[in-house]
Parts: sequence; structure tokens; C-alpha cells
Amino acid sequence: MITRRSFGLTAACTPSLAFAQTRDSKFAAWLAGVQAEAIRAGVDQSTAQAALGSVEQVPEVLDLARNQPKFKMSWADYQNLVVSAERVKRGRELLAENRKLVDRIAAPVGVPSSTVIALWGIESNYGTRLGEFEVVPALATLAYNNFRATFFRQQLVAALRIISQGHVGLHQMKGSWAGAMGQCQMIPTSFLAYAADGDGDGRADIWTNKADVFASIVNYLRAAGWRAGEAWGREVRASILRHVGVPVSICSENEINSMP
Repeated sequence: MITRRSFGLTAACTPSLAFAQTRDSKFAAWLAGVQAEAIRAGVDQSTAQAALGSVEQVPEVLDLARNQPKFKMSWADYQNLVVSAERVKRGRELLAENRKLVDRIAAPVGVPSSTVIALWGIESNYGTRLGEFEVVPALATLAYNNFRATFFRQQLVAALRIISQGHVGLHQMKGSWAGAMGQCQMIPTSFLAYAADGDGDGRADIWTNKADVFASIVNYLRAAGWRAGEAWGREVRASILRHVGVPVSICSENEINSMP
């Protein structure tokens, strides 16, 4: 069983004092409500207070949320950007380096080890791009400022549960501005649903432990209905998409024009 941990237990033991460090009284009252909700969801009080007691809003997170670029990209452009020759080369090297570990985790589910490494590369460039934001302040900023408030409040409570369960420390829980975490970029609710312990230490550390990263990717694919022996995708004609009822509008104009 995972041991519960406490982080920064210098926070006061009453909610009224736990939020004294924020100068925004409305934000402090909102955080107190989140704390109560988190405790009802199973987060221990000391973790909830330590995590929320000194949290401040992150203006850069709101800037990024409000100014997301809107663009259209063809499959060819996306492939050249994300599946570059250098990334493919590095993926082959890392597959060779990690073959024994990945095979042990993926083979029982029928997932090719190459697929696991490929997803690792797409999500975090093989663990080199995890995001620089502390997840709890980022999620609190989004939820409090009514940016998809219900969704991000749910993610915030889930993040507190992850910390309370001892998977990661408060300040080690880093990710994107929107809360995608670790080397497989799981949001907190997805972590709780799919993150896996790949080395038997009782934790699912998707930030620093490759065994847990690979096990979490495989577990996600298994839960999503992965069927051994099937290819990951196939080329189709636009006419086939229409026949099966898939709106052609989901494809870019360039993709449709390039279909034979």
C-alpha cells in the first residue's frame, strides 16, 4: 500500500490560517472550498493545506490559455514537424537501449515495444519536455478564473489526490500550463485512471521512472481497447470516409486533395 506523505507541514492546522499567505481574500475563500472538496475526495488534511496554503495565481498560465494559436495543418506538415528524421533516429536508439524493459511490460498486452517508444517520443520527446509549470498553481489559476472551471477544478482535486497518495512531491509535480504531466503527459484524472507501477515500488512515477512511464503508456492502450496484431492506422480514401459516415470536414483540405 502506498504510504501517505506530508509536504511542507508548517502550514497551520485550521483553514482560516492555512490561506493567510495569499493577499486575495476571494481567492483564499475559493481555495478553502477546494480544500474541503479535496478532503471529502480522500486527500489528507495536511497535504491539502500544504498544497493550497501558499498557492498563488500564475499570470503566464492565463496568458497562454487566452492566446492559444489557431491554425490548420496538413498531415504532411504535421508529420514533418512531429515525426522528424532526428526524432525517428533517436527513437530507434532508445528502443535498442530499453528493449528488455519495454518488452517485459508491453509483450503481455500485445503492444509492440516500438509503439510504446513512439508515444513516449510524441508526448515528451523521450522525457526531455515535461513542462515547467507546477501543476497545482497552474490548475488553481485556470479553475479560479473560470477557464473551463469545472474541468480544471476536477483536475486540481485529482492532482491533490496524486500527491496525497505519495506518487510525487508537491513541487516535483510539474507539467504543461494545462496540467499535462510527466513523460507521458497525462492530465491528473487520466493519471488516476491509467498510471501504473512498472517496477513494484508502490508508486506510479511518470516524471522520473521509465518503468512506470512505459507501464502507464501500455496500461492506457490496454484500457483504450488495444488489440494485438492490428496496425496503428491505415490510409483511407475520402469516399470511404463519407460511406462510413465520418464527416470529411474533420480532415484538412490539403489532406483530402492529396487522397487518390
